[in-house]
Amino acid sequence: MSETEIAGGWMPLTLGQLDFWEEFSSHPDLPLSTVAHYLAIEGDVDEDALVRAIAQTVREAEVLSVRFRRGTDGQGPQQRSDPRQAPVVEHVDLRAFPDPFAEASRLMDADVHAKLNLTTDKLSAQLLFRLGEKRYLWYLRAHHIVVDGYGLALIEQRCGQLYRHFRGRAEAGHPFHSFASFLAEEGAYRGSRRWEADRAFWSEYLDLPVDLPVLDRGGEDYGEPGLHHGAALPDAMCRNLQATASSAKIGWPDLLVLLSGTYLYNTMPRQGVGDREFLTLWLPFMSRWGSVGAHLPAMLVNILPFHLSLDPQETLHAFLARSVGMLRKQRLHGRYRIEQIAADRGVPKNSRFFFSPLINVLPFSSPDFGGCRVIRHILASGLGDGFNLTFRGEDDGSRLTLYIDADPAMTGRDAFERHTRDLPAFLDRCLSAEVMDRTVADLWNDSISVGCS
Repeated sequence: MSETEIAGGWMPLTLGQLDFWEEFSSHPDLPLSTVAHYLAIEGDVDEDALVRAIAQTVREAEVLSVRFRRGTDGQGPQQRSDPRQAPVVEHVDLRAFPDPFAEASRLMDADVHAKLNLTTDKLSAQLLFRLGEKRYLWYLRAHHIVVDGYGLALIEQRCGQLYRHFRGRAEAGHPFHSFASFLAEEGAYRGSRRWEADRAFWSEYLDLPVDLPVLDRGGEDYGEPGLHHGAALPDAMCRNLQATASSAKIGWPDLLVLLSGTYLYNTMPRQGVGDREFLTLWLPFMSRWGSVGAHLPAMLVNILPFHLSLDPQETLHAFLARSVGMLRKQRLHGRYRIEQIAADRGVPKNSRFFFSPLINVLPFSSPDFGGCRVIRHILASGLGDGFNLTFRGEDDGSRLTLYIDADPAMTGRDAFERHTRDLPAFLDRCLSAEVMDRTVADLWNDSISVGCS
């Protein structure tokens, strides 16, 4: 029996899972942390192979079959993978409806907004809608306590691999690692020297007297809907992003984070420390390097605080080089959970850090289903705090879409609408190799002169 196992196969929750368990315990009647995608699949679809591939992928993804229970004899909440909890692939033929897509959307929306009881309900749903002779939608839904957005992408990719295999066009590939192996690895990490080194890094990094606001998870307005905007970025901007990142010798996701952070630094309240000012950004980190989680759908994503500062006389190139260096150093220690950082800093029980502003870049290409046209659509990705920027696109930086979400109590509608205009315009002006030797202050002043505020 693994060291992480409890009698009867019950195992403890990870720190990241405990965060969602506390949220559920405070708001058991609210569907706060549902994650859901659907894949639009069009072309010469082999329906039998597709259903078979989805079913095998679901069986391999043990985390989709997890059950939870409240702890006994003073123990905390526990979990185990139970095949009886596995979602059944439901095949729904909608071709008889006047508008099959509208009916599928209605059914998916109802499921997304249904509450999930972590102790009694199946935590994942899998539906395959047939809309036409060559048109399908595969809907995947789960609770964030068992899987993150990257985990759903892994499920989609694995299904594509199996679909191609069943059609005789690819090898079967490797099944997912077991959920128990992931929990065992997490337990080993928490008792390792690496954990101690990571803890020392974050203790030193956060020794800077910058306030990190805390959110009471039990507040009555917790999870209230806010302002939302989504729009595709122009193809030319995507190409310029790739070219500028290559010229600056940094990854395009990091370039996007730092340029967006520069915009936020100039438009949001900062904290002064001595003769410098800082804006703390919250940056999701996949936390899968060198881990069984690299091939395992589960809830691994971490959130790291990044203190961004600007020197008005610093060139954009120098700012990017300095900041990317710190981002890379943070990621070397990024497995140390934000929940542990909160505990280290005395954040009270049933509270957590207020993750705002947050910048999330999701470079996940749509999976390959053997010649079919496949487009991923995001329906739900859990809660956001305060002010959030999310960029979604292909792994090469193409087909990028920007989503902006804000709490209307903190960002008025007029200010929100300015952000929807000014942020893309600012990014567009910065995406050129010619501006790398300009100072950051000059770039911002130029932006103000043409409309950014």
